[in-house]
Amino acid sequence: MAKDKKAGSPGFSRRDFFRGSAVGTLSTGLLSSTVVEGAQATGQLQILGPGPVPVTLQVNGKSHRLQLEPRVTLLDVLRNHLDLTGTKEVCDRGTCGACTVLLDGKPVYACSVLAVDAQGKKIETIESLGTPEKLHPIQAAFVENDALQCGFCTPGFVMASKALLDRNPNPSREEIEKGLGGNLCRCGTYAGIRAALLSVKGGANA
Repeated sequence: MAKDKKAGSPGFSRRDFFRGSAVGTLSTGLLSSTVVEGAQATGQLQILGPGPVPVTLQVNGKSHRLQLEPRVTLLDVLRNHLDLTGTKEVCDRGTCGACTVLLDGKPVYACSVLAVDAQGKKIETIESLGTPEKLHPIQAAFVENDALQCGFCTPGFVMASKALLDRNPNPSREEIEKGLGGNLCRCGTYAGIRAALLSVKGGANA
């Protein structure tokens, strides 16, 4: 029998993490009201909302002070409050990766992160990279290798690619496939995406 993958290991992907989280939730159940009430009484649990609360987010090097309901996701804030529409809303279920952004350098699904939980972390979106006049090396590689078609998944792939190359500047084909396993392309441009990353290896921070 194959050994179980552990979080943080090279073979552990975001998709593995969500599968494990689902199993853990089903097996342990939700916190009982008694536990929640006890934690709240001892000051160990802070209840926010349900109305808007002050939230400060560090996005692309800028600080943004907002009034948000605790239930609002980071994706909604980026698109609807900060007008950073490069991060795409596609499935809104944490399965496609189109809304991938970097949180302290790690790729996350913005639709599955509450804005209040992103406070104190460095948030990077596709807007933090290149410009039309001067593309980031990864963006340029995507163009040169025809790694995009409709474009809805592309920002998420680019951000996931940056996280991969920051972590491993010279990934193999297999490591690229594993590192981007949490992102889906309905147009099927995977061959172009792999070629793009192979061509930019070691130059993601140029």
